Amino acid sequence: MIDKTFASAADAVADIPDGASLAVGGFGLSGNPIALIEALLAQGTSDLSIVSNNCGVDDWGLGVLLNAKRIRKMTSSYVGENKEFERQFLSGELELELTPQGTLAEKLRAGGSGIAAFYTQTGVGTQVAEGGLPRRYDGTGAVAVASPAKDVRTFEIAGRAGDYVLEEAIVTDFSLVHAARGDRYGNLVFNKAARNFNPLAAMAGRICIAQVEELVEPGDLDPDSIHLPGIYVHRILEVGTGIQKRIEKRTVRPTNDQEN
Repeated sequence: MIDKTFASAADAVADIPDGASLAVGGFGLSGNPIALIEALLAQGTSDLSIVSNNCGVDDWGLGVLLNAKRIRKMTSSYVGENKEFERQFLSGELELELTPQGTLAEKLRAGGSGIAAFYTQTGVGTQVAEGGLPRRYDGTGAVAVASPAKDVRTFEIAGRAGDYVLEEAIVTDFSLVHAARGDRYGNLVFNKAARNFNPLAAMAGRICIAQVEELVEPGDLDPDSIHLPGIYVHRILEVGTGIQKRIEKRTVRPTNDQEN
């Protein structure tokens, strides 16, 4: 077994070059590998192609890379609350491959499992399958780059015939993920909602870098509780339990005094 630990986020991302492709875990702001994202920002890496469910918010998560104009392309299922994401896309500064959420998850899982492509009913009869979905605008509101048409075939499953669209797997140069606990061999345990896209992003990266709140020794994790085996993880660093965790939208119920 190999000790995969790194002393700092800066060391862990130091060899990520300009133009790299990254799969990044997180959903909204839950489970964002913020220490790794900020280290990437600090070292000045640019022209990135990033696969992630969304792009953080204007001042946190992947939004900090977006604001610094470090991202060339996003492959996402949701633009969300990030106004800069919307602005850059509509102005033609950013390419966006908008992908149905479940399809995006399966494309990442397939890439990590050695599956080249798969057929799904999601997107059949829409621009997802037929092509023409805007990927880049020209700055005047016209579409400069549109999605191509995809292969659609008819299959019969359980006695019912239907159309299915071919979706290719995603494999990236690197992946950045956040986990609650991990050991020196790279075995990871995620906490509740932070599990989201993190295991799938980890699987899809040729080199997976994981930040964990607590680093333990091999054997300390219950094997039956491990969500992602260390075979998928190449580098791991401890960021501590005090790391900032943002909430995208805080909604609270009025207190009794406010109600009265």
